[in-house]
Amino acid sequence: KKSRTKDVVAREYTINLHKALHSVSFKKRAPKAVTAVKKFAQKMMKTDDVRIDVKLNKHIWSKGIRNVPDRIRIKISRKTNDDEDAKEDMYSFVTVADCTDFKGLVPKIVEE
Repeated sequence: KKSRTKDVVAREYTINLHKALHSVSFKKRAPKAVTAVKKFAQKMMKTDDVRIDVKLNKHIWSKGIRNVPDRIRIKISRKTNDDEDAKEDMYSFVTVADCTDFKGLVPKIVEE
């Protein structure tokens, strides 16, 4: 059985940020949300190097530092690292996915 952590793949997930930010003080909510997204991407894609898209950052911060969206739909892409001096040969790139309603959504593999 071969390891799948070296494959280039893209998946869509829904993150419930409301759970991650429970009992977090107002002035730390948006930064903690960004950290929660990075941690989630690390866990799902098994890469330490996680890069967040500018649009995703803007979406998290769109309602200010304290009113973070309760849920966000994200697309995580595992890509090969082109740097020769990089520690890992794969990195994860996280972008925001278009979504208006979160009912009945499951993680899905996205064709790029």
